[in-house]
Amino acid sequence: MIFDKKGTTTTVFQENIKLSKFLTNLQDGYPKIKNDNLIINLFSFSQLTAGDVLEFLDLSNAHRETNKSFVLVTDKVRYDEVPEEITVVPTLQEARDIIEMEEIERDLGI
Repeated sequence: MIFDKKGTTTTVFQENIKLSKFLTNLQDGYPKIKNDNLIINLFSFSQLTAGDVLEFLDLSNAHRETNKSFVLVTDKVRYDEVPEEITVVPTLQEARDIIEMEEIERDLGI
């Protein structure tokens, strides 16, 4: 598992692995990154479904409850295929933009 930290945001990715193993590794490494905004890069998965994305829902909800952002990045699943409780975007730049907007909203108390 690779953690790429820039400021208050950490991008998480790993190559050539099954989704279930990725989730296990993410849970194991979570204590190291729990205080950061998280971008979960899923580009290494050639096939991904809305059901696969839902595997991240519990972690996303728990992380967002701590007033931190949690964004999944994949172009295999559209944002309208998953519940609005989980944020899915097609590019890393959009993930950074979402986090920036959410940080502004938190600063303003929105």
